[in-house]
Amino acid sequence: MSKPNTLRRARNACPVCGKANVPAHDPFCSQGCRDRDLLQWLDDGYRIPGPAIDDSDMEGLDSDAIRPL
Repeated sequence: MSKPNTLRRARNACPVCGKANVPAHDPFCSQGCRDRDLLQWLDDGYRIPGPAIDDSDMEGLDSDAIRPL
């Protein structure tokens, strides 16, 4: 039998700080952690690293092909 992953957070833990979550701020423990997570998204803190895209790479694409997810 394999050893469980000890780095995995508890099911009801805040993804930012690891404290128990509160239903009013689910899945976070407080408004502060909720705001910190939002700031990570807005500041590209959760981006996936990769090569930069030049403007010349974008010239041949249709505007319909470039849609936000």
